[in-house]
Amino acid sequence: MGVNLSSLVPKHEITFEELNNKKIAVDASQMLYQFLSSIRQQDGTPLMDSQSRVTSHLVGLSSRIPNLMMKGLKLCFVFDGIPPKLKQGELANRQERKSIASEKLKEAKDKEDYEAIMRYTKQSVRVYQEMIDESKQFLSSLGLPIIQAPSEAEAQAAHLAEKKDVDFVASSDYDSLLFKAPYMVRNLTLSSRRKLPSGGYINITPESISLKETLDALDITQDQLILLAILIGTDFNPSGIKGIGPQKALKLVKENKSPETLFSKFETEFNWKEIFNLFKKMPVEKHYRLEWKKPDKDKIRELLLSHDFNEERVHSLIEKLTQHNKAKAQADLNKWF
Repeated sequence: MGVNLSSLVPKHEITFEELNNKKIAVDASQMLYQFLSSIRQQDGTPLMDSQSRVTSHLVGLSSRIPNLMMKGLKLCFVFDGIPPKLKQGELANRQERKSIASEKLKEAKDKEDYEAIMRYTKQSVRVYQEMIDESKQFLSSLGLPIIQAPSEAEAQAAHLAEKKDVDFVASSDYDSLLFKAPYMVRNLTLSSRRKLPSGGYINITPESISLKETLDALDITQDQLILLAILIGTDFNPSGIKGIGPQKALKLVKENKSPETLFSKFETEFNWKEIFNLFKKMPVEKHYRLEWKKPDKDKIRELLLSHDFNEERVHSLIEKLTQHNKAKAQADLNKWF
């Protein structure tokens, strides 16, 4: 879900040329959900191999990630760990919504209502451990660093950025700002258009977001940004406070210098102090190693072919990676002369 800060946060278009050689920590779970919800057959079922094993995640990863690598982006991937207890209620609600969507999906298939099929397909997506393990295996075979967060991936990615071990956090949500990521990048895809539920399309480009610019533009502190988010609703209190949107929340945090004064005005079903402290002290892994290696052609081939990927396509992918690696090595060598 993430916090709804879109209308408040200054955003700037950024080109792939500007992202060349930048280290970017990617929220892996978000990307996998995107692939599993969008890469589907017409009847709404995910792509599968001959053994009925889902391959939508591998199709997405093998298409997008090598292309981003060839654009010069140095990607690392952060995976979610154990969710905080405060998130359990929201996760339970999500599972219930997925179950309802699954039932509606069956009805839509019986009626051959393809618009409804695609809608309920996206709402019923589940990422299983086997898919996560295969994704880690594939990304590692590309030579990209993998970090397992103890809890929230966005908090871990923000920690990497705050320590200047990466330049950006790539995420579709704004929660990274609440975890103090200095810079974010959104829409990290080579596609220039995105299909809307209505069937229409919108143009999309990568966007950069600065935490400092956001705080300066809103004239608030980091702590006030977290309080603002709690008023609107976060993954730890999804409903927020009824009737309060981004603009009203901004006004309230400016008018009430004390959090205690701010929340004393409302009857809430959540403990704002617990949520605030969670954003401030989310567990992160501090002992990690970011090392970009050469792709392992044998492992790439073995994994993809074991899932019935077209052999010619796999060969083409490996050839592109090989040529890119040679060009990069030559460019690095030329720097010395």
